[in-house]
Amino acid sequence: MNATPPHRVPDGPDPLGQTLTYVFAVTGAPLPADLPAATAGHEEGGPLRGLRAGSLWLVAQDVPASAFTEAALAERLNSPEELERCARAHHRGVQAAARQGPVVPLPMATLYRSDANAVEAVTARAPALGVLLDRLRDRTEWAVKVHAAQPAATLDGPPSAGEGGPVGGRAYLTRASARRRTRHQSHEQALAEAREVDSGLRRHAVAATRHRPQSEQLSGSTTPQLLNAAYLVDDSDRDDFARALDHAAAVGRHPHVEITVSGPWIPYSFARSDQDRADTAREVIA
Repeated sequence: MNATPPHRVPDGPDPLGQTLTYVFAVTGAPLPADLPAATAGHEEGGPLRGLRAGSLWLVAQDVPASAFTEAALAERLNSPEELERCARAHHRGVQAAARQGPVVPLPMATLYRSDANAVEAVTARAPALGVLLDRLRDRTEWAVKVHAAQPAATLDGPPSAGEGGPVGGRAYLTRASARRRTRHQSHEQALAEAREVDSGLRRHAVAATRHRPQSEQLSGSTTPQLLNAAYLVDDSDRDDFARALDHAAAVGRHPHVEITVSGPWIPYSFARSDQDRADTAREVIA
């Protein structure tokens, strides 16, 4: 959950022809005059625009209600292609806000019935959002994923006659048991190395958070994902963080894992206020 929980507009009797206010992000500075021409939001909506909410500014867009009701969104976001398209459009709006300084990205599909509703909701959280913007100023997010290294070929499959010796009876069970122990030891060593990578990187980050491990389908790796972490790094510490990454990934230092890194990113993973961390209910605009 991000700095403001996602708002959903319930299905109305006939949303045809109506528009909703889609809000991408919150920033503390006025938006550039060329925003509408420079950035495209959702294809179905109008141009991006700045919306003032007290001392804060929102990146907003008018979108057709018929395409963004609960039912319509549920259908669209169940399609991988549509989900990716919506996510890219949302990210473009967040990037537009980030051109002016620190930004608090809002959850995808944060919708309000009108500009007034959006301004009211954000203004009510202005103090917490201001603190969060200050916290994210001059800081970026780095994503680090650690997978177990590909096992040696000799660890896969059942014992075979080609390895020499009998394959039946007690010999078979002995070899199978030895393989299980080897796999277990390798996995434990990989877990220890993943923890060591995480510990080393946290020393050069303002904050860190762990996400749920990704599935094989999402990660593209056939080995277990042991660490899926994000690190909030101060711009002044970026070189130290990069050196720590190089140290962790040095050949031979962590032989039981494979490390992948991406960044710097807008700090999506850290755009949460203390109030939002305590919230468990989802808000719905009636």
